[in-house]
Amino acid sequence: MRSEREQALGRTTLALMADCDVPPTPDNYRLFYSYSAGENPAIARIIGDLIAARKPFTATLLQELRDRSFPADKTERVVDDVGKTVTVSLNETIALLDAASKDANEYGATLSAASGELGADQSPDALRKLVGNLMASTKDMETRTKALEQDLQKSSAQVNELRSQLDNARRESMTDPLTGIANRKAFDTELKAAIAEAKESGEPLTLFMCDIDRFKTFNDTWGHQTGDHVLKLVAHCLSENVKGRDTAARYGGEEFAVIVRQTPIEFALKLAEQIRGSVQSKKLVKKSTGDILGTITISMGVAQLQANESPAALIHRADSYLYRAKRSGRNCVIGENDPRLKEADAA
Repeated sequence: MRSEREQALGRTTLALMADCDVPPTPDNYRLFYSYSAGENPAIARIIGDLIAARKPFTATLLQELRDRSFPADKTERVVDDVGKTVTVSLNETIALLDAASKDANEYGATLSAASGELGADQSPDALRKLVGNLMASTKDMETRTKALEQDLQKSSAQVNELRSQLDNARRESMTDPLTGIANRKAFDTELKAAIAEAKESGEPLTLFMCDIDRFKTFNDTWGHQTGDHVLKLVAHCLSENVKGRDTAARYGGEEFAVIVRQTPIEFALKLAEQIRGSVQSKKLVKKSTGDILGTITISMGVAQLQANESPAALIHRADSYLYRAKRSGRNCVIGENDPRLKEADAA
């Protein structure tokens, strides 16, 4: 059954690419297959709008869509480009330094020869000629040294620019393009590092798993654009309530996560409640009419790291508390030792 679905998606993808006059390259096929499969809703909406408007898929536009769909590919490409450019830059710098070494040796030989000539009896004309040659050699050496300095400064500026491009690419690969907060990849990396640090230091580490209540219904009622605004709103509430080295991330779809370092469970629960209240206080207004569309709420599960607990186990516990929060009526926070957990178990 799965094979049949994949074959059908493949046929749909090729037909769509032909209809949109998109070159059938592997990279383009991957992009349009992802669109046909609905793997990235945000990018799918962009491509769908372009298709509906019969906009041409230029090479530049296709590259931009691929970069947004597959940020890891962009990072890999930037790293590869930077590596090649750095190699060229290093080779040029080595050539410059070799030339400078040769110039210095030649100038040293000129000075050595002049020193020998000055030790012998010289006529005034010969001395004038010798001094003239030394002045010319010194002037030439000064010119070459300035040129070398400028070339090295240019090379240094180029390397700094490449470093900036690499940093930007890495940052983009760890950022959710819609909300601007950490993505799942960044979350996984940060959680692993935070757990290792907490186990070494003995400091508490807490994980929040958060889910927007009835998001699908809201999204279907008011449309994907409004749904995207809701996701951004929740991400903003998370970001403005975390501090220092705490990390807010979009875990996937309408689910978010917060990694809270060095905070006892009782204070972590207060922070979670603060975030929940912050989201609930926001009124979603339709700009075109001024109508209030409703109030957004979230449910949260809060778990503190236990001894020898793995990232997957911690996520599972926080997720189970989130599930209990959903079962308890939504728009609430449930953490370990919450009385509602015992009530649910008893039931």
